[in-house]
Amino acid sequence: MEAASRFMAQVSRIQQAIRDQPGIDGWLFYDFRHLDPIAYRVLLLDPSMHVTRRWYYWVPAVGTPMKLQHRIEPHVLEDLPGEVRFYVSWREQQAALKALLHSATRIAMQYSPMNAIPYLSRVDAGTLDLLRSLGLEVVTSADLVQQFEAVWDEAQLASHQAAAMGLRAIVDEAFGFIGTSLAAGSSLTEYGLQQYILSRMDARGLVTSSPPIAAVNAHSADPHYGPSAEGSAPIRQGDLVLIDLWAKQPESRAVYADITWTGFVGQVVPARQKDIFQIVRRARDAAVAFVQARVRAGAFPYGWEVDDVCRQVIVQAGYGEYFVHRTGHSIGEEVHGNGANIDNLETQDARRLLPGTCFSIEPGIYLPGDFGIRSELDVYLSTKDAVVYGQPVQTELVAIPLSAP
Repeated sequence: MEAASRFMAQVSRIQQAIRDQPGIDGWLFYDFRHLDPIAYRVLLLDPSMHVTRRWYYWVPAVGTPMKLQHRIEPHVLEDLPGEVRFYVSWREQQAALKALLHSATRIAMQYSPMNAIPYLSRVDAGTLDLLRSLGLEVVTSADLVQQFEAVWDEAQLASHQAAAMGLRAIVDEAFGFIGTSLAAGSSLTEYGLQQYILSRMDARGLVTSSPPIAAVNAHSADPHYGPSAEGSAPIRQGDLVLIDLWAKQPESRAVYADITWTGFVGQVVPARQKDIFQIVRRARDAAVAFVQARVRAGAFPYGWEVDDVCRQVIVQAGYGEYFVHRTGHSIGEEVHGNGANIDNLETQDARRLLPGTCFSIEPGIYLPGDFGIRSELDVYLSTKDAVVYGQPVQTELVAIPLSAP
């Protein structure tokens, strides 16, 4: 009974969310062999279940949900409330689907027009053809998905705060490790620094989906550089070092924190590196200030708007061509979450940023063959403000002195 109540409550939440979206008759969930992991998470289904045939779950804005399943897999949706229909042949499937949706004209699915939000593009073109042949208009479920995939509860926010605090401490530990290692005459590589950061995550009870970035000099100009055990660059006095680290607590439903810092191995940071860092910092801070002002005024911005504000600072400084990625990404149970991204470059993310969601702000300037600077922090939106955890944030390019342990 407890499990049944849980599914009933979730479907009630889904129906309320649909009603809050004007002009949508319902939300059609569809899957074939786990093409749509979002559907399993939103519907609270077991993502490891054995599924080899197509299934559909229709949640109307008002009324009883409907299930359509193949007869050889009658138990796939058994936990969900609603009436059930079965098919065997493709003709039965199409006829049943038409009957299922007979009263609808405009339905939401995991579809993104022009593939603007690839995280959301889970419905294949042929299924869209089929539904359109039935006279249906398919619209994106992007804003609906955000409410179920990106909005945190209090426990998740607490897990983010803990992860951000842990990562912030690891940054200081990592820079200290560079200074003491070199002062002791020990050889240290990018890979060695990466492994040290991983050991500090483990010591703090944090887990990560993939190893952190530790990049020196020209490697820092590659935004997604990853050192390997063989061939990674040594770290020496006079080097610029970029570290990008992301992690979360191991508990169920815990969410990530994700930050990037840069430092210079030596007492005096070169003027050019210092100047580039300050441009990146001004861009980062302009984006945060813009979001804070809008949220405090009750007018939550769109992801693309924030990207524009941030990017304009770097463009005006003359480095626009060297800022080669979006300003930020949604953060959730996955480090790259399914909420609105801070993007008007790679895509135009026209989703509004919602209360209870979190995203990174991480502008960068990457000078090929020379060095790159990125500064990343995470912004959490409450109903009235935009907050950055993991304080203090970076305000200067860190000088890393060689010091005895």
